[in-house]
Amino acid sequence: MLWRYLKGKQMKGYDFHRQKPLLNYIADFYCAELSLVIELDGYSHTFEEVQERDRIKEEELASVGVKVLRFEDKEVFKDIRNVLRTIEGYIEEYEHTHH
Repeated sequence: MLWRYLKGKQMKGYDFHRQKPLLNYIADFYCAELSLVIELDGYSHTFEEVQERDRIKEEELASVGVKVLRFEDKEVFKDIRNVLRTIEGYIEEYEHTHH
């Protein structure tokens, strides 16, 4: 569902890719220009070992300058506008500090 709003440079003109291999991971969505990964968490992410893997993944991506924004699947389905606002907010902050 989120892909509908990210594909074709609809998100402020930025090019997002889906299921992008990055380091040893597959990012749900990735924008190279923004050094941004967007991850969607389903039910399995409530388990401790999955959360620990997520934390390690975020740390490794951060070490190469990639920011991870994480949303729960249900947020996307119930409140897509808020998810999009959060992504737009990150982009505006990124543009402000990198231009």
